[in-house]
Amino acid sequence: MLEDEKKIVDEVKIRSAKDLGISIKKFRNSQKMTQADILGLANTGNRFIVELENGKGTVQFNKVLDVLNTLGLEMVIKKKSNL
Repeated sequence: MLEDEKKIVDEVKIRSAKDLGISIKKFRNSQKMTQADILGLANTGNRFIVELENGKGTVQFNKVLDVLNTLGLEMVIKKKSNL
């Protein structure tokens, strides 16, 4: 596993819709999955996946959770740590 992939698997800070899209795309690619693979499994359309991976900020949140679940990922909310 490449170092970039390990970071995605372990933990990644998401500060924008673009960050989330990039992370989802990197993880999907690390799993050798195509966008088409996600469509059926997450019960969503191609346009949604493209928009999500491109960082569109107005995608449907429930569908985002479905995609994360399909990829074996979860969203965790925690208090910011001091820098």
